[in-house]
Amino acid sequence: MHLATESRWNIPWKEIKRQRVLLIWTAIIVIYGIVFYYLPLAGWAMAFEDYKPKDGIFHSAFIGLKKFEMLFSDKTFIRVIRNTLAMGVLNLVASFVMAIIFAILLNEMIAQGYKKIVQTISYLPHFLSWIIVTGILHDALSGSGIVNELLVKFNLIASPINFFAHTNYFWPIVAFANVWKETGWNAIIYLAAITAIDPNLYEAAMIDGAGRWLKIKHVTIPGIRPTIIILLLINVGNILNAGFEIQYLLGNGLIQSVSQTIDIYVLKWGISQGDYALGTAAGIFKSLVSIILIVIVNQIAKHNDQERLF
Repeated sequence: MHLATESRWNIPWKEIKRQRVLLIWTAIIVIYGIVFYYLPLAGWAMAFEDYKPKDGIFHSAFIGLKKFEMLFSDKTFIRVIRNTLAMGVLNLVASFVMAIIFAILLNEMIAQGYKKIVQTISYLPHFLSWIIVTGILHDALSGSGIVNELLVKFNLIASPINFFAHTNYFWPIVAFANVWKETGWNAIIYLAAITAIDPNLYEAAMIDGAGRWLKIKHVTIPGIRPTIIILLLINVGNILNAGFEIQYLLGNGLIQSVSQTIDIYVLKWGISQGDYALGTAAGIFKSLVSIILIVIVNQIAKHNDQERLF
């Protein structure tokens, strides 16, 4: 009995010693997460206080939900929520669908050399900063830019359009910019999922007379469906992360009603106006909605016996 007990206690310590490097790195990552992701959550207390920097979090007067009442009584914040949701949904649908289509098209390429060139070129925009991307957009969509020149040349419009002076164009421009910048990068994981599909399935489909389209429909798409669902669940939680840089850089006074997002609102009131409590309340609302969306979509996936996060 004593030997069995001693053996049972000795084995884990041997494993700990053998995997000490992995455990050390794991401990570092856990500590990093606690310090930079969980400890800052104490700052959420500011949303329920009349926060004054000189008093600090622990000595500011408690005011309950007054900052949240101020938020939802502010018409600007309601409009900001609309803008954020609209751009978030547009970005999700456009980027998500285009990444899947692009990955499937790349997989169907027969010339491997050409495929690698296209794949490499498609990654490059991901590594450009939004400053550069918005600069390219400004040049392309300006009155003398290539887009207006082509539209005028083909008699589609009579005179150049100021795309950044009309609210109708802003959301599509943001969606296009996200698709152009991230499609190649987002397609990587779908390409990896496609390569994991058993080649025998394609051979069996070909023997049954399936052409390229039927193989995509009945082999490729079902093969990557679990990956699609998991990434959709993750990305749904990011709908309110519609962006900050591109809206802030492309926005102006003429289109302010459609360009402001929650992040810009937090910057304006939380930092520029010094109302940290109001900015924190807006941030809490954003996080809460993201959690609710993830839970709802996850339950829908669970109800339909699909892949889910938890």
